[in-house]
Amino acid sequence: MNLRHTHTPILTEGDPELKRAEILEYFHATFDIDEKLYETLRYDDTFYLRADRLRHPLIFYFGHTATFYINKLTIARVIDERINPQLESLFAVGVDEMSWDDLNEAHYDWPTRHQVKEYRDQVRSLIDGLIRRLPLNLPITWENPFWGIMMGIEHQRIHLETSSVLIRQLPIDQVQQLPLWDICTDTGEPPTNRLLPVAGGSVTLGKSKDHPLYGWDNEYGMHTAEVSGFKAAQYLTSNREFLEFVEADGYREQKWWTEEGWHWREFKQAEYPLFWIKAGSGWKLRTMASEIALPWNWPVEVNYLEAKAFCNWKSAKTGFPIRLPSEDEWNRLRDICAIPDQPWWDKAPGNINHEYWASSCPVDRFKTGDFFDVLGNVWQWTETPIYPFHGFEIHPWYDDFSTPTFDTLHNLIKGGSWISTGNEATRDSRYAFRRHFFQHAGFRYVESAVPIVIHDDQYESDALTAQYCDAHYGPDHYGVANFPKTCAVICLELMQGRTRGHALDLGCALGRSSFELAQGGFKQVTGLDFSTRFFRLAARMQEEGYLRYALPEEGEIVSFHETTLTELGLDTVRDRVQFFQGDACNLPEKFSGYDLILAANLIDRLYSPRTFLASIHERMNPGGLLVLTSPYTWLEEYTKKEEWLGGYREAGEAVWSLDGLKAALAERFTLVGNPRDVPFVIRETRRKFQHTVAELTAWELK
Repeated sequence: MNLRHTHTPILTEGDPELKRAEILEYFHATFDIDEKLYETLRYDDTFYLRADRLRHPLIFYFGHTATFYINKLTIARVIDERINPQLESLFAVGVDEMSWDDLNEAHYDWPTRHQVKEYRDQVRSLIDGLIRRLPLNLPITWENPFWGIMMGIEHQRIHLETSSVLIRQLPIDQVQQLPLWDICTDTGEPPTNRLLPVAGGSVTLGKSKDHPLYGWDNEYGMHTAEVSGFKAAQYLTSNREFLEFVEADGYREQKWWTEEGWHWREFKQAEYPLFWIKAGSGWKLRTMASEIALPWNWPVEVNYLEAKAFCNWKSAKTGFPIRLPSEDEWNRLRDICAIPDQPWWDKAPGNINHEYWASSCPVDRFKTGDFFDVLGNVWQWTETPIYPFHGFEIHPWYDDFSTPTFDTLHNLIKGGSWISTGNEATRDSRYAFRRHFFQHAGFRYVESAVPIVIHDDQYESDALTAQYCDAHYGPDHYGVANFPKTCAVICLELMQGRTRGHALDLGCALGRSSFELAQGGFKQVTGLDFSTRFFRLAARMQEEGYLRYALPEEGEIVSFHETTLTELGLDTVRDRVQFFQGDACNLPEKFSGYDLILAANLIDRLYSPRTFLASIHERMNPGGLLVLTSPYTWLEEYTKKEEWLGGYREAGEAVWSLDGLKAALAERFTLVGNPRDVPFVIRETRRKFQHTVAELTAWELK
């Protein structure tokens, strides 16, 4: 396959064996171009440099794209054996500048580039084998093992973008220009930009589950809007056009910047775009692996905050309401230009899909309708923070793809860049980044006095997480005490006379037990959960001290709630609690040295509870306590039957989970006291509640 001309496969039609061959070719092309990207790093040591202090070194991303396949296919139960648990833990969680990201280098013992390459080769061989032998029926839907494989492929293509931006920020002597990544040589002066009318009309966004192309969860659902007519710049904003703002002291005039933008400018002391380089009396541009004279007719590359400041300055200068487009307006422009979707291109209709160069090109090169660069060259910032469409559902294999960004802090970028391939180059793609984030991104401004609609619903409305918000921080129901608080109280009773140093709340969900353990005297408590839906809210509670959530009452009627740590008497312990994402069956080594480990209602939702129980002692201090609770609701949906601790018959006799626990823990633990029943209630609606009784057992490490 030509690495510079790939299309994401159509997953709903065709001959299954030909489709298998197409996916196999797409997979290997993805792996090839990913590895060739890292060949631009000049030395092995370059892999360990921090291009951005809010990002891991590139060795992390070199490993991350491979471990993603293993971790997601393990969750999907397509595979049941890991290749290298240590690396798959180390490289598991990516970084999006979230508060819970752990960038402390003391926590990382990075493997060598050669070791990671050997691991990547093993992953590649495994996925190749899966593609060749797994049953394949069309259409490929969300639940199909091949969806998990496509998830890995498209995720790897996303990181072509993110890694190339990091490479672009490395010292120039640490990178090398290679033929596959050759840059455009066409430079000069841009044409004068002008505003052209875009007729108003209806915009429909969102995919149905039977859509022919792979998609991320935020692309599904339905959104319709009536877009008023507006004017849009014929060209992307060029380096020359942006220079006017720089030379007008735009970076030093606070009045052009939002409050957030000015704080960023002051913090970074920015005077001009990141990739511009002052060279005497002139300018240069840093491309991914070269420094060239600044091409004035290429699009400027800035973050949202800079683009917004430019628009405010431009609006004051011209007297017209100039701003960035909304997502709806951007899609209206694309629809008017009648651009086909990627798999049906013969040739890319813009500098996209890596079909032309590994850089931007002049803003007047690719025309569709009356406009240029509707697709490609650089991503285009919009005014719209990403939000879920009506009917949004989280994919269970990747629950942290979108939900962490539904915070009104991540703005959508549209149109793709020169390196946008696969899903990124499709009509329905919705990618969003923090407003201070740098990407191969610029902007097209519009003229419109229509206010921007911000879908600013800070109330957690996902059904499951809203239920857990209520279960952790809401009122008691039917006289049943708050379950996570009760678990913490029992733990504190059991810890009487013992060291209360560091506790681990494993499977912490929204973190109530973590706060209660800290309140009860633990010097430090770490909450860890596999689900980003859960731990991001725990982290928000720790950072901001409050949560808002919407509970279903009846049908479409919901009620809105707010809960605070202050009301619960827990605000003073926030600095002793921290939250992370992690897999209990494959924990990073840094999660060790605990006097107490609480695993509440966790073991019957693990894919390998026996592995967990066999290794948990390694995380504990001598004499430490392990406290387990579970209603023993074993389901093959979560745990293969051979991994169940109980709930089955053997030789005709019933095997109970408590007996299974005793057998699994007897070698290293002693049961403390008798098991206890701990009830809990989950509110589903105003008139529907789940009442469950968990069994709590405590085990002392011998």
